Amino acid sequence: MVFSSVTFLFLFLPALLIAYYNPFFKKRNFRNGLLLLSSLFFYAWGETLFIFVMLFSILINYAIAIWMNNSKNHKKLWLSVSVVGNLSLLFVFKYLGFVLSNLNRLFPKIHLPYIDFVLPIGISFFTFQIMSYVFDVYYKKTDVQKNVFNLALYISFFPQLIAGPIVRYNSIEAQINNRNENPELFSQGWRRFVVGLAKKCLLSNMIATFADSAFSTNFTELTTFSAWIGAIAYTFQIYFDFSGYSDMAIGLGKMFGFHFEENFNYPYMASSVTDFWRRWHISLSTWFRDYVYIPLGGNRCSKPRNALNLFAVWAFTGIWHGAAWTFWIWGIYYFVLLVFEKNVIFKFFKKEDIKTESKIKKSSENQLPKLSKIPQTPKIGRFIWRIFSLILIIAGWVIFRSPSMISALQFLKTMIVPTLSPSGNFSSQNFSWQNLTIFVICTIASFPILPFIKQKIAEKSRICNTTFKIATDICLILLFLLCVCCVVGGAYSPFIYFNF
Repeated sequence: MVFSSVTFLFLFLPALLIAYYNPFFKKRNFRNGLLLLSSLFFYAWGETLFIFVMLFSILINYAIAIWMNNSKNHKKLWLSVSVVGNLSLLFVFKYLGFVLSNLNRLFPKIHLPYIDFVLPIGISFFTFQIMSYVFDVYYKKTDVQKNVFNLALYISFFPQLIAGPIVRYNSIEAQINNRNENPELFSQGWRRFVVGLAKKCLLSNMIATFADSAFSTNFTELTTFSAWIGAIAYTFQIYFDFSGYSDMAIGLGKMFGFHFEENFNYPYMASSVTDFWRRWHISLSTWFRDYVYIPLGGNRCSKPRNALNLFAVWAFTGIWHGAAWTFWIWGIYYFVLLVFEKNVIFKFFKKEDIKTESKIKKSSENQLPKLSKIPQTPKIGRFIWRIFSLILIIAGWVIFRSPSMISALQFLKTMIVPTLSPSGNFSSQNFSWQNLTIFVICTIASFPILPFIKQKIAEKSRICNTTFKIATDICLILLFLLCVCCVVGGAYSPFIYFNF
């Protein structure tokens, strides 16, 4: 079941809300139990058998956390058992078939039996949530949860179950039994949900046609122009698809009184590749930072060791996304970019900052009136690197989207080397100036323009602020109706991160 489906919008969600806010059942235990059963039903709707995999994982880690908390001398042992068990479960379902197929290619005489399990939806997300809980209990960042139903609700809560954000237990521990549902929070949740639904139905699904056409076109017929259109389209598609899901998850959480942390912060306005990863999939980035990078030593070590720590983080990031060489190389690609940026680009900016500051100081001492004429090299350099970083990010999405590295390299070659195909089919048939509108809308939606306008109006007067809120709600209602039309008349379109 997906959020952008008729079943969810008109059956599951309304029925759950009516039952949840029934005035005769206000007790917290009832509401939590209702959310738990509804979440299990939500997952079982499309993963009938694999729900037992999730329940098994919850029960085992629940017991391990209690044993680890009560143990004085064997905490590391229980932590190791949990980590090995969770990663083994992830390996069997997600990577075993990939490893066996590659071993058979390397050693054809062995003839290992090929086993490829169907991937349970959301296994990477709920496995990482379970692991974060066990880690936090081990490091005493949170108390052990002795109520298995509360832990099960934390893991299986349907808004963030399938594709995140990866919620930390200590961030919602108190909310499980002590949250406050109110009309204002529900209203905020509904607005956020509609925004996410619009991102998915009106932006991601529409611009996906350009990306799908470009990546499915034979390379002999693909022009440089069409390759760039396809790459930019996928850059928008994956952002609005994934951030749209996160918006809907955060909105649904608010409808039931939960506050989830943000997962995106306008990543395409990043000033660098490093800044991009502070804004993109924040819950995953911080997970690897807190549970992999810092325990390995972080940056509190020698430069070679720090580079090794970064390599481990980005290798794991690529592996987490899927069992394919493209994902693994995509992770290493970002490792190389971030190391280069940290050791070359940022050091260059720092030197230029020092030079500029010394020039300003010297000019001030000489009492020169026009300091604006002093060359501002760092600003120019940072602007150039901002643009170049975005180009590198787009190139990274080409690797991420391509079915193989050979396809990715051919696609990137077409983007770099000017190519005009004899027929030009993709350019003439799939893109026109009328289609430019969707790209312009996606570009505008990638920047915090509406929040900026809202802030300025709020500062102006209370009347203007009220008028703006009413106008916004009317627009959201119209957007919701438009999304409903797309959902009813459109084909099934799962979220991209369902595959991970």
